[in-house]
Amino acid sequence: MANKATAQPLSVKFLATSFLMFWLVLAAFPFIWTLWGSFKVEGDFFSKANWANALFGGMTQTETGGSFTGDGYYGAFVEEEFWRAALNSFIVCFFVVTISLTFGTLGGYALSRSTHRYAFWFLLFALIFRAMPPITLVSGYLLPFYEYNLWGKLSTTIIVLVAINQPFTLWMLHAFFKNIPKDLDESAMVDGCTRFQAFRHVIIPVMWPGVITTGLFSFLLAYNDFAVTSMLLSKDNQTMVPKLASFLGTTQTKGNVMFAVAAVVSITAPLFVMVMVFQRQIVSGLTAGAVKG
Repeated sequence: MANKATAQPLSVKFLATSFLMFWLVLAAFPFIWTLWGSFKVEGDFFSKANWANALFGGMTQTETGGSFTGDGYYGAFVEEEFWRAALNSFIVCFFVVTISLTFGTLGGYALSRSTHRYAFWFLLFALIFRAMPPITLVSGYLLPFYEYNLWGKLSTTIIVLVAINQPFTLWMLHAFFKNIPKDLDESAMVDGCTRFQAFRHVIIPVMWPGVITTGLFSFLLAYNDFAVTSMLLSKDNQTMVPKLASFLGTTQTKGNVMFAVAAVVSITAPLFVMVMVFQRQIVSGLTAGAVKG
């Protein structure tokens, strides 16, 4: 009887499913359209005569001999060396995530277990620092970078992005650690573990979904950043987002706008893959407050 009472009518299920499918298609359409257009020539994808040219690719067929072409990707990655920007983005993101999580996990754990009042004020100061616009923080680094000839290098950008990102990781990981009962590490220490061994072998395995979730947000901050990377990196050391902006700034040259379209797809696709791979850990991390003592 209870199952019959709580069962939803088929019409409600159909409407809910239809709405979700419609919303999914609507949300994904811009990326799907850009992905499709990245394999066309500029005359088809940006056709003013008929938008359907982007679907059937008449000019693409005429210019390249096929309905699809990879000229945009070849031009972006080979002619404009977008692969260097992709490599730079990987280097920056790897070190930003690694450094932020290393200090964030250690600091968040220490603050969550601290009984001193300074822990609260430390977190409050970190929150104020995080609330400041990142562009205002960059200006403080420019003078020493110029004086010591450090401007334009990847290492300087990593330092600034870690400084901007660290308060966020500290707060997020501190919240996760607070939801883990102190009895776990205290029991491990009673069994002979040191504080660090308890942290490493007992707490971190429980915290792993939270670490992955925080690491993903740290990655997105470094991966999608434009203001900091465009100010601190030279033209030869650009990451993908500033490099994409340079494509858009040269649209008067035929073909360059398709380089930008191909670059947009190349930047966005890894994010889709990453979210799909880590979706279970992300959900587990965001709902980590269910741990009970």
